[in-house]
Amino acid sequence: MTDTVSGSRARTRQAILDAATAVFARNPGATLGDVAVAAGVGRTTLHRYYADRAELVTALHVEAGRRLEAARLRARIGEDTGAEAVRRLGQEYFDLGDILSLLFNNQVTLEGGAEPEGDSCDPEFEAMVRRGYADGSIDPSLPADWVQSVLWAQLYAGWSYLAERQVSRHEALRLVLHSLVNSLHPRG
Repeated sequence: MTDTVSGSRARTRQAILDAATAVFARNPGATLGDVAVAAGVGRTTLHRYYADRAELVTALHVEAGRRLEAARLRARIGEDTGAEAVRRLGQEYFDLGDILSLLFNNQVTLEGGAEPEGDSCDPEFEAMVRRGYADGSIDPSLPADWVQSVLWAQLYAGWSYLAERQVSRHEALRLVLHSLVNSLHPRG
């Protein structure tokens, strides 16, 4: 019985986090009541999991970090050419959707190399870029932290373009990846 209860609690908790991600991405000023409605739970239930907005935002911070790390693992940044690994990472991050909106709107922030505003790269990202220098797929005149900034700038541009121009996600992703890879490639 305990596993069923904890499984049910985990599903409810995840439903609330998923709803909060979607609701806050579209309306940063949304209420907890808006989140409860989107999650299909009552306000009392929501408050059993998250006492107030600050607690929910803290949980979203953790959730965003978890999803970014999972995307990074799926991207297999230690494999293939550096540019191909950056391209895969861009695609995996793009697919995070509303999590990116929360990051770009500074509703959640992250520590370390995944943060769009980070001052330096984590060692794995830097190793990926250095591998790109060595295999000729990334211009060695581009510092790793610049490559990271270009990645996040392209992701922002893609999601903005998607919202403003109402193009398909597929087309926005194609533009992001094309621009990203071509901006990193050595010339001549």
